[in-house]
Formats: sequence, structure tokens, C-alpha cells
Amino acid sequence: MAIDVIDLRDFYSQRLGVVARRLINRGIHAHWPNTEGQCVVGLGYPTPYLGLFREGCERCIAFMPAAQGVLKWPTARPALATLVDEFSLPLQDAVADRILLVHALEMSDDPENLLREVWRVLSPSGRMMAIVPNRRGIWTRTDTTPFGHGRPYSRSQITQLLRQTWFTPSAWGEALFVPPINGSWFLRSAAAWERVGAALSLPFAGVHIVEATKQVYRPIAAKREHSRLIPVLPPVLAPSSCSTEE
Repeated sequence: MAIDVIDLRDFYSQRLGVVARRLINRGIHAHWPNTEGQCVVGLGYPTPYLGLFREGCERCIAFMPAAQGVLKWPTARPALATLVDEFSLPLQDAVADRILLVHALEMSDDPENLLREVWRVLSPSGRMMAIVPNRRGIWTRTDTTPFGHGRPYSRSQITQLLRQTWFTPSAWGEALFVPPINGSWFLRSAAAWERVGAALSLPFAGVHIVEATKQVYRPIAAKREHSRLIPVLPPVLAPSSCSTEE
């Protein structure tokens, strides 16, 4: 189900990919304007968006799933990207302050286990943000962009998935109201499409931007004790043996 990393790189090098990155970055920055002194982890193909945090945060790492592949990032500096098993991240418990998921949930064969692993490495006061294709959006109806691959989600489906994996949604946003048409007129008017779509709360945005917090005290299923069906009977006195006198 995952897209090859080369296809992702090629999309973000095109004009449509550049516009998509700029519009989504606006939504990310609106929720996370300051990450100074924090550990930021990106999972999936997050490198087009981690540039928002690389200079200001304490540590910035990009994790790319093995099924997708990995590319060196940043290209002209020591590498900060690595290939990982998405269900067993090479981090200790509760060490990440911010975790950004891009091209991750919709591409994963097991999104529940993926989010539980994210829960494990996220600090109790941390924040997780996921960029998820909108089921009702125009971008999911074409496979010429990465947002048209994998499984798209509605807002209610994302909410249910987060609650099942011990997260609480805390903020919502949308991006990519502009149609995914690689034409100069549409790309020049992308900012106007975003303003109109956000002002009217139009339902066909290309992606959801959801921020969630970690449920530190998650519910644990209680085990029910089974009552005994056979009543306990009092012991019956055995008859005493008769002794014979010789």
C-alpha cells in the first residue's frame, strides 16, 4: 500500500507539490508556532514539512517506513533521516515532544498498532499531529498525487481511531481546497481557494490536519470473575467404624 519514496520525492519537486507543501505548512505552523528546545519526530514522509522545526528545535528526526524506503535528508548536511520498522521505533518510552505523521496513517497496513507505537514514544505532555487525506476531498479522487493513495478518512473515522489508540483530538484544521490541477491559473490562485474554503468551512478539503494529546491514564479492561455454579456443601460426617471386643 505504501508509495515508493522516489515517487514522493518527485511529487514534491513539481509545482503542484510545492504548492501543496506550502499550504499544509501553513496549517502545521498555525498549531505549532514554536518548538524551541523540543524533540520533534516525523514519521512517514515528513521531510517536506520538518524544515519548519529543524533550526529551532533541540532535535529533529525523520523516520521512514521500510516498505516505503528512505532518502538522505537534509541533502547538504549530516543525515537526520533513517529507515525504521514503523511498529517498533528506535526510541525509548516518552521521549518525543512533538510527532508529525505525514503519508503514514493512510499508507499503513495496521494504523492502530502504528498509533500505539506513537503513543509509546510520545511524552505525557507532548502533541501528535497527523496529516490525513479527507475522504470527501477532491485530492483523494486522483492517483496523480500521494494523497490519492492509501485509505482516506472522514473526521469521525479519525476521531474513532484516535480514541481506540489512547489519544484525544485537541484541534482540527484543513488544507488543500484548491483542485489538484497542475495548471498555472489554479496554482496562482491557491491562496484564494484556501481562504474561501476555510471561511465557508467547505467539506472538500484535500487533507485533515488533526492534533491530538496522549491519554496518560488509558482505560484498562477489567477481568470479570466467574461465580461458581456448584454450591459448596458442608462436609458429611463419615460413620465411625465399629470396634469388636475379643
